[in-house]
Amino acid sequence: MGGALPITTNTTPSKVSENKICGNLQGFQAKSKGNLQARGVRSSLQVVVIITIKKVIYSLQKEGACHIIQGHRGKEVSGEAWQEAGRGPWNQSSTGGFVLTSLFNESPMHLFLFSMVVVVYTLAMAGNTAMVFLIWADARLHTPMYFLLSQLSFLDIFFTSVTIPKMIAGFLFGWTSISFVGCGAQMFFFMFFGATECLLLALMAYDRYVAICNPLRYPSLMSHQTCLLMVAASWLGGSLNASIQTALTLQFPYCGSRKIAHFFCEVPSLLRLVCADTASYEHVLFVTGVVVLLLPIAFITMSYALILAAVLGMHSVEGRRKALATCSSHLTVVNLFYGPLVYTYMLPASYHSPGQDDVVSIFYTVLTPMLNPVIYSLRNKEVTGAMKNVIGKCGMGKIA
Repeated sequence: MGGALPITTNTTPSKVSENKICGNLQGFQAKSKGNLQARGVRSSLQVVVIITIKKVIYSLQKEGACHIIQGHRGKEVSGEAWQEAGRGPWNQSSTGGFVLTSLFNESPMHLFLFSMVVVVYTLAMAGNTAMVFLIWADARLHTPMYFLLSQLSFLDIFFTSVTIPKMIAGFLFGWTSISFVGCGAQMFFFMFFGATECLLLALMAYDRYVAICNPLRYPSLMSHQTCLLMVAASWLGGSLNASIQTALTLQFPYCGSRKIAHFFCEVPSLLRLVCADTASYEHVLFVTGVVVLLLPIAFITMSYALILAAVLGMHSVEGRRKALATCSSHLTVVNLFYGPLVYTYMLPASYHSPGQDDVVSIFYTVLTPMLNPVIYSLRNKEVTGAMKNVIGKCGMGKIA
């Protein structure tokens, strides 16, 4: 009997505890269902809100976020605003353009360097214009060599004018922005005149080879018709090279910053802004560099190796001196022009930096066009004699 009491007293609490546990489980399940439903509603609302925000952001980017910045600040959109607004891919359909980097700042040293560039550009324009005028005005200079020289000076006038005036305006007036179409046009004409000059320099080496190594056949090999065909071939090759590279460069999507780390639109600088794989295009760029740069360099080297062998075999000291003087002038121009171009277009991107590219670009955009008339032509007695005749005629005309 003493053992029955614990059994009787423990039966009722166990039933009560079971009922409590069942009730708690049912309440927990109901709460869980309610929480799950609430979480489902919140998740649906979050998805709707996120999708709505993405649509708003996309519409703002599509309409041009730079206009919002312009209305907020009440002034023209600066390069920093374009950089903040242009985070998504964009191309020629976008309302904005590019922002060029100024080559100089307002420090005294940079002001001096800017003044020197302006002076060199002015001398380049004056010297090449004078060369074209002298060769056209003096009948004694109507020879194949001077005809090709006039074409070189003509190319230099436009080649340096594609980039330097924009750089000067950007520094003086802050006009560093450039439209997508304007950037494409600047890139096309820069490569057009540059590639044409590369090919023309190679043809001029052939002219010197024929004049020194085959002087008796020079009139027949370098006839006026032959000269016209050579010039036309160089212009056609330059236009073909520029068309291919410009079309391929501008078809890429650009994203992120619109600020070009250069003072003009050049292919290597634009490729840094591309948000796509450019490996295939870089191979095409290398091939065009071989055709436009390395093949002409090889042709020039071979021509002057033959010229040097012929000059060393001359018995006339005066003829040897004159031939070496002419060839040394040509080789100086070739080294100054081809060297920076090979660095820019043939070396991998890892060897480049924006500061180095700016300095190297100054050589072939303004310095070489200024030196061409001095080194290549004004040292010739025929040119100096023609200049004296023209000045004398102008003086006689004023007296009369």
